Amino acid sequence: MRKLSYAVAASLLVFGLAGQAHAVALDYTGSISVAITGIAPIVFSGGGTATVNNSAGAGHLQALNVAASDVGISGFVLPVTDPAAFPIGGLQVTANNGTGNFGGSGGAGFGGVMPLVGGTKVCLFGPCSLAVANITVPLGVVGGGGVTTVKGAVNVTVIGAPWTTGTAVIGTLTAMGGVSPLSNTGNPSGVVTLVTPVFISTNIGASAVLPAFGTFALHFVPEPGTLMLLGSGIAGLVAFGRSRRA
Repeated sequence: MRKLSYAVAASLLVFGLAGQAHAVALDYTGSISVAITGIAPIVFSGGGTATVNNSAGAGHLQALNVAASDVGISGFVLPVTDPAAFPIGGLQVTANNGTGNFGGSGGAGFGGVMPLVGGTKVCLFGPCSLAVANITVPLGVVGGGGVTTVKGAVNVTVIGAPWTTGTAVIGTLTAMGGVSPLSNTGNPSGVVTLVTPVFISTNIGASAVLPAFGTFALHFVPEPGTLMLLGSGIAGLVAFGRSRRA
């Protein structure tokens, strides 16, 4: 009976310390994708350490803070081959996430602001390697809210909005976010998916309205220190068992 009590106590100590390791910050892998209607999505990738629930520790997600530049893309070229989009021949994107501050009740009531930092070069009258002219569209309103307009050979207006785990809507089109599992998203293995609507308009007849949606997906992963702690705890239990048999 004493052997069992020691084993249970040691197990509780290991898992208690593991919980403390995740009390404020969690490592995560993440991606941002921006999908414009009729064009392949632009995908940013990366990860970092996010602050979860401020000082309240891990658990049901109530607050999430993400550092700038965790997720990004540089010099990515996306050809645009649809004749209806002429004179646009391609897009070249260099951008990363800005500081993200999210909060709410979890589920569909969770969201906040995280602008994209950087811009998209719109390549005109040819592919980006042979473009005759270019315009650069800042991306700060995406996930940040507001309106930006760039005028040139092609005029482009972008209207952005904050992120949400609920549903983003542009006309009849929708994109859905979410959290999983609902009860402990702010723990290792929790998944958070935030979406934002991006309304793009141009002075090109066939491309006068280009609905787009951004998706920010985070997957919290165990910290290496916690894995080592769990491993050492298990090893300690095994050693304890052997010593008791000796």
